[in-house]
Amino acid sequence: MSAMASLVHHVSIDCADTYRLGTFWAEVLGTRISDDDQPGDPEALVEAEGISILFIAVPESKTVKNRIHFDIQPTDRTRDEEVERLLSLGATLVGDRRRPDGSGWVTLADIEGNEFCVERNAAERAATIS
Repeated sequence: MSAMASLVHHVSIDCADTYRLGTFWAEVLGTRISDDDQPGDPEALVEAEGISILFIAVPESKTVKNRIHFDIQPTDRTRDEEVERLLSLGATLVGDRRRPDGSGWVTLADIEGNEFCVERNAAERAATIS
């Protein structure tokens, strides 16, 4: 007999501007914000392969480091190319953990200061294993 389990429906993120932050993350993930969501709405939904992120407006600003964050892995460009693309979208550099052998990651913050990491793509990871 199998046990019943729950599924994660959305990852919810508190923010000041749901549409602006949702649009940023839609660009990061190569998708778009839900057609039902408009600027000024109290919620905005971004659905991408493997994840749904719900941005929810709250009156408080971010004051401390995230307790949870995304680790993203590019699919169609290198880690370093992805870091440059994300910086051009408005992300800011928080920490650079890249190593001379090509391993490591880069920590960025989105446009509201939420930290996330950019890892090497699958091909880059495989190249250092062999």
